[in-house]
Amino acid sequence: MSVAIIDYGSGNLRSAAKAFERSAREAGYASAIAVTADADVVAKADHIVLPGVGAFPDCHRGLHAVSGMVAALTEAVIGKAKPFLGICVGMQLMATRGLEHHETPGFGWIPGDVVALTPPANGGELGPGGTGFRIPHMGWNELRITQSQHPVLAGITQGSHAYFVHSYHLRCANKAHELASVEYGGSISAIVGRDNMVGTQFHPEKSQATGLRLIANFLGWKP
Repeated sequence: MSVAIIDYGSGNLRSAAKAFERSAREAGYASAIAVTADADVVAKADHIVLPGVGAFPDCHRGLHAVSGMVAALTEAVIGKAKPFLGICVGMQLMATRGLEHHETPGFGWIPGDVVALTPPANGGELGPGGTGFRIPHMGWNELRITQSQHPVLAGITQGSHAYFVHSYHLRCANKAHELASVEYGGSISAIVGRDNMVGTQFHPEKSQATGLRLIANFLGWKP
């Protein structure tokens, strides 16, 4: 099994690669994990991972700047239905459009907009001891799983903790595409997916047992 983690100048590539290597080893998968900016490697990979850190427009621009990458990614994921995992802004790029700074088109794979996190309407405080609502949303939150039957969520229980760092979130047009959510000033999408695609707003490579289980499930996924 070959796994391509796309390098376009945005993402925790080293930590992501180490997490995938560990998950593959512990699950007993013979996997070749490649961090790559080569569109041909992505086109030939069995599983594809798109990380992302920073602003939506910057990630969009960086990905399109890599020769042949968007075409290879689209053909692999949409044309050949290969398993795809988007992480953080990599997940957000699956949306119809991002509204960070200005409107930027996404892939349109998960209909919806990427919008700013906003404080609770009642101005109430969140968290133990009234820590308040802070942006970016940074830290551990409990997952509320809405589609536990999805293969990528096998063995991940309600209330499992995942690590988030973000100021924007994907607001799905179709709630059926939301596999899990978290509460932070309101309900926000934590995991989205359809067909051969999934995306996590949190960082599985930083989410310890929850993240490693999700990665192992993804590596074994045959949609």
